[in-house]
Amino acid sequence: MSRETFPFTSTTLRSLRVEREFQEWEDARRALAQRRALTRAPLPRAPRLPSRQQQHLQEVRAPPPQMRCRDTSVHNTFMCGDMRGVYAVLKDPAMVNALMETVHEEMVWAPEMGMWTMSSKVKQSSALRLAASRGHSGCVEELLFRGAEVNADPGGNTALHDACIGGHAVCVGLLLSHGADAELLTADGSAALHLCTSAQSFHCAELLLEGDAEVNVRMKELRLTPLHVAARRGLEEHVELFLSHGADVLATNREGETPLNAACSGAERPSESGRYLRVIQMLLGAGADPKIAGRKKHTPLHNACANCCSRIVDILLQHGAKADVANCVGYTPMDCLLQVVNKGWVKFK
Repeated sequence: MSRETFPFTSTTLRSLRVEREFQEWEDARRALAQRRALTRAPLPRAPRLPSRQQQHLQEVRAPPPQMRCRDTSVHNTFMCGDMRGVYAVLKDPAMVNALMETVHEEMVWAPEMGMWTMSSKVKQSSALRLAASRGHSGCVEELLFRGAEVNADPGGNTALHDACIGGHAVCVGLLLSHGADAELLTADGSAALHLCTSAQSFHCAELLLEGDAEVNVRMKELRLTPLHVAARRGLEEHVELFLSHGADVLATNREGETPLNAACSGAERPSESGRYLRVIQMLLGAGADPKIAGRKKHTPLHNACANCCSRIVDILLQHGAKADVANCVGYTPMDCLLQVVNKGWVKFK
């Protein structure tokens, strides 16, 4: 073998050829990039930033994640209105709007496994909700002063909803004065006025209406108005209040029933027939029609006879109720009465 030659294997030759081709491709790419750079229009000069004295740059930061608290002692602090404990907890500003979570273990049926299994259910609330639900106005005021979100609805309710459920008028007034929205609906579609369902909640309803709450607001699914709810529960003061603010006495719910239907169906106990009678008198005086039936053709007279309310039956007949109208299954009001008599309840109210 001569000194000028060197033996190459086929693999070495192939590698050299690939390397040469790659180098040629790289040279061509650089030449093309150089030609494009020579023919491209120059970019405009970047604008000069103003001096530091004139420069007002706003730094945008992502909001910090919301704090979660599962400490039952903290929950109890707000539920009991322990102001000393509240001040201690609120030393951390993040606790003002922290999510208060409770975990419940429940047995649920798992059809894919064919057996019962344990499942964790997390219920969410807030410090403001816990305090408002128990009527601790001092705690509510402190939280609002520290920037609690008045319309936050962890768990599906706002603090205003909880205060109305409990009939805590002072808390309702505080929340409304800090911008609480009376038109917000709960997770099940109820407005704050729908939740004024006890005699103690009358002043809450007054405050809501003074704050321009809609008196004919509807539940999302059932289409009930606050007048339906008050009439069904025999709340005389509520009914009078709603009627004085223009409540629609002929409004119908999803089943086509009016507040008069609701009042006549709610008078089930003899001890409560008196206040239901007064509610029905107010509704009839406001223009309620005793002949309007729901989708099942059930009139207020059907309901009154089914409850054996003789005085309510009498006043309905006086206002034009028809005793010979049959419902969807062919029963007249008398048939409804006879069904109750046959069951052994023959004492009229």
